Amino acid sequence: MADKSAVGKTGKPFKMHVDWSKVREFARAIKDPNPLYFDQELAKKEVGGVPVPVTFLQTSAFWTDETSSPGFGGFDLRRILHGEQEFEFFKPIFVGDTLTGVTKVADVLEKEGGRGGKMTLLITETEYTNQKGEKVALARSTLIETGQAVKA
Repeated sequence: MADKSAVGKTGKPFKMHVDWSKVREFARAIKDPNPLYFDQELAKKEVGGVPVPVTFLQTSAFWTDETSSPGFGGFDLRRILHGEQEFEFFKPIFVGDTLTGVTKVADVLEKEGGRGGKMTLLITETEYTNQKGEKVALARSTLIETGQAVKA
């Protein structure tokens, strides 16, 4: 179980190259027909390049390892739920960008639950900068660990 001492801990930075084939795959997977994800010429003309779908930053999980994610070590993976995800964008992210992400533990909370007993909430924030060092996005995520297996 994560505890309050994890608050403020920062993981090792990770890099993520934004590739057009991955943006297209992601857009198809979420059934987003926006032509800007599929037509490079149109995207360049309309917005300056192929943008990423709003939730595309979730794919950063494939670019990280345990050193990138502080505070997860104490959680029992059999009792974890994904509670919430939020994105805040400061600048556009385009195909061809190379992002650097740094994740920190923003808070650890405990709440009384029902069927699963006491819950521990781990709130993380991942800040993304582009290859120019510009802050482009902030992703906030809440993981929930139930105190026991949920009773049916």
